[in-house]
Amino acid sequence: MKAEKMPDSLLPLKGAVNFRDMGGLQTVDGKYVKKGILYRAAELTGLTDEDIRLLEKLEIRTVFDYRRDAEANRKPDPFIKNVINERVPVINDDNIAANMNSKDEEINRVFYERYTKESFLKLYKSMPIQNTSYKRLMELVKTPENHLPLIHHCTGGRDRTGVGAMIILMTVGVPFETVLDDYLLSNKTLETFHNKIFEKASRFFNDAEMDRFKEGFLLQEEYLQTAYYAIMDTYRDFNVYLLEEFEINEEVRNRIKRFCLV
Repeated sequence: MKAEKMPDSLLPLKGAVNFRDMGGLQTVDGKYVKKGILYRAAELTGLTDEDIRLLEKLEIRTVFDYRRDAEANRKPDPFIKNVINERVPVINDDNIAANMNSKDEEINRVFYERYTKESFLKLYKSMPIQNTSYKRLMELVKTPENHLPLIHHCTGGRDRTGVGAMIILMTVGVPFETVLDDYLLSNKTLETFHNKIFEKASRFFNDAEMDRFKEGFLLQEEYLQTAYYAIMDTYRDFNVYLLEEFEINEEVRNRIKRFCLV
């Protein structure tokens, strides 16, 4: 069977997965997000020298890391010339991606049982509201001429990074439906990553339990929709959300758009 084609936005890096250019998406007014200024990714610690040289050619200015202390200490971001690294954790409690490299004896059935559809829905509902990590992210985005090109990442580049990408893309006018399609691409680009998790979990679950675990763990439309609805339920309007959460008024938003769109 012919292998499924990976998205064109995926960068050809050897030491990082799910590293994607966020450019090329169309906004509600017919413009497009510029390529080469916003990137989303999984962890960067495995970047090869060749990968780093490529990123230096892209003139990356900022790497923004959503990971917890334990994740970042175990697998720190590499040095990239002329880059400012910032890290503000989105969440401080434990998560499955953070423990992918834990010793096998530290992982048991109870650990995997925590990662259900319900737990992901609860996480996504809480992430976009009054989160110091996204507040700092958008402080950087508010002055794009100083901080872009920017890479934002977590461990898998899917949940925490997915919500951050939603906020950035909707700020510049990309409709939520387009953001959702882009978010779901991580199921494809992280297939190997996910399969490693499933292989480890299979030691503790029977077939029916594994089916439920896989269904809950793979990204679903409902997850990002829950984050979006949390914003709408709290603020009723995305413009109000930007103003109240990030002090992004119409003038600031238009300045961001002028820099980020073509």
